Amino acid sequence: MGNLSTPESVQKLQKALHAKAKAEAGYRFYALYDKISVMTSWPCLCQCRSNKGAPGVDGQDFADIEAYGVQRWLGELALALRQETYRPDPIRRVFIPKANGNSGRWASRPCVIESA
Repeated sequence: MGNLSTPESVQKLQKALHAKAKAEAGYRFYALYDKISVMTSWPCLCQCRSNKGAPGVDGQDFADIEAYGVQRWLGELALALRQETYRPDPIRRVFIPKANGNSGRWASRPCVIESA
């Protein structure tokens, strides 16, 4: 899989978007397609895969993507972002109980496409 560190260009974009969101809570990021397409790359996909997370509401996991073809999948995602036709799926919410069984926490599971 190679280097799992986030590319510097992606880190810079993430920091800028985070700062804007924190500074202006009501701000709406209407033109994110071009910015997100910068992040849809092989290093980002590898980083997501290293987390070994469960599939989202679409049931798609990394084995499915590899069977389909990683480059083909990334190419179609980039095209959908450039054409502004991509629409995110809902996030799957799961309850993770603690070992004692008395409590736990909720976790969100985005689809692979939202993670990449």
